[in-house]
Amino acid sequence: MTYQAFYRVYRPQSFREMSGQTHVKRTLQNALEANKTTHAYLFSGPRGTGKTSTAKIFAKALNCEKAPTKEPCNECPTCLSITEGSHPDVIEFDAASNSRVEEMRDIIEKVRFAPANARFKVYIIDEVHMLSTSAFNALLKTLEEPPPHAVFILATTEPHKLPATIISRCQRFDFKRLSSNDILERMKIILEDIDLPFEEQALKVIAQASAGGMRDALSLLDQVVSFSGDTLTLENALLVSGSISQDVFYDVVLALKNKEIAQVLSSLEELIADGKDPVRLSEDFITFFRDLLLLQTSSDLTELLELVTPEEKFLTLAHEFNADTLYGYIDILAKTQQEMRFSHHTKIYLETALLKMAQVQNSGGVNALVAGNVDPAVNEKVANLEKIVQQLTLQLQNGVPSQGSAAIQQKEAPRPRAKTSGYNAPVGRIREVLKGATKQDIHQIKNAWAQTLSQLQKSQAALLAEAEPVAASSSAFVVKFKYDIHCRMVAENREFTTIFSQILSQITGTMYEILCIPENDWVSLRQNFIKENGLNQKKEITDHNHEDALVQENVHEGPFIDDAQEIASEDPLITEAEKMFGKDFVEVVED
Repeated sequence: MTYQAFYRVYRPQSFREMSGQTHVKRTLQNALEANKTTHAYLFSGPRGTGKTSTAKIFAKALNCEKAPTKEPCNECPTCLSITEGSHPDVIEFDAASNSRVEEMRDIIEKVRFAPANARFKVYIIDEVHMLSTSAFNALLKTLEEPPPHAVFILATTEPHKLPATIISRCQRFDFKRLSSNDILERMKIILEDIDLPFEEQALKVIAQASAGGMRDALSLLDQVVSFSGDTLTLENALLVSGSISQDVFYDVVLALKNKEIAQVLSSLEELIADGKDPVRLSEDFITFFRDLLLLQTSSDLTELLELVTPEEKFLTLAHEFNADTLYGYIDILAKTQQEMRFSHHTKIYLETALLKMAQVQNSGGVNALVAGNVDPAVNEKVANLEKIVQQLTLQLQNGVPSQGSAAIQQKEAPRPRAKTSGYNAPVGRIREVLKGATKQDIHQIKNAWAQTLSQLQKSQAALLAEAEPVAASSSAFVVKFKYDIHCRMVAENREFTTIFSQILSQITGTMYEILCIPENDWVSLRQNFIKENGLNQKKEITDHNHEDALVQENVHEGPFIDDAQEIASEDPLITEAEKMFGKDFVEVVED
């Protein structure tokens, strides 16, 4: 007979064999025993948590020849045929492969026929969220008024994609991720059944790598068993799963405690050279420090440990750290994980995080490295790493390379602001832009403004509907907002500003940084800048419905105060029209 994977061979065939999901088992068994089953069920939850297996067990219990019963007998012809998948009245339907309305109508037409040789006709629809809208609409009426012999069991990993009208017609059961102990016990039963000796720590490694999914755990166990010889060892489990031994973490953390920076970085380099992912490493470090906190808190929490075992050396290590220090380590790594998500330089971020952690005193404060105990080459590497991370972070936030002194913000005296805004414009950065502002740059951005907005989503473009660029340098431009709330929403959405800058760069050929400022603040800032830089002004016209215009006598005109007509006139089509008909007969209207 063809070899079958563990997760297929050891699929539970009764409620008694199921791991976890006690709330689901008890509810279904009570309904079966009292003969109070309903016509539609929705099983939702992560992959590998037993949704389809539970549906089959429930179908067997409904149609078992010994019904009503809490458990299927798995001996009668009905139970055996359902187990083999050959029973004509238990239909499994894969919505991922049959999502069209035609397939659903075919099922609905056959629902009205009575079952051939069972009490109920059971339809198990897997991955039901993949059905099309028209297929859901076709299923809706049948779910609302099904024939008395029909039972629908819908299974999905994404219940939020189902229409509310479907969910409201079903009894919903949410399957939870299985605990490490549940997975561990199931793997022990399997290994005892195949008579293979094992190390319990190896099973813990597999349980942790499965992330709460029984199918993932059994698939990984299958791989490790195939790789192993006479005994399933920890070394084999670590090698196949890509996990790291607790002893490696012990050595790194001990070096971290002793401020042995060179050893910490060398160990990290070796792990990455072995193919370990820096993001996965950061997760494992967080888990390790979490386990140390549990060991430090109470000896009764050893069952909750995921990475370490309650050995003496780990207990000693846990009590050598201050709790605040461990919390600080976890906080540093959690923030580093967020930064890693948007960068390809994950190794550098993890190295920098370890260096920060090495500078944390055991009292929870930050302490400088002791220069006498550190190799000068390591000091140089630390400085280079911090410089690279600073540049990468700046690029990530602004979407453009760092510009040296242009990134330094100048302080400005506080001014009254609207209480509802809560947004502080980057005044220092805007002043730097004004110092280097040119007419050419502001013309270039204004000419590309409408085209850039047209490539955004409608909800995003709406935020910039009442905004306009008012000044630009070679690397950044200032956008004035009529409403403070729109200004804050755009400025605080780094992802949106990065996308906007990228679209604009495709049109202009230059990657600009976008700086946001409310209209009232812009008027005040512009006036102060004119006074401070000695720009002579003849008169000032303020129009709340249009951009502020300023006519100047000085040759040094402020390039950030052009009006739209002057910019528009540089368009070649408008220039040609003015030549043909004269400027007095040409009016430019902006949409």
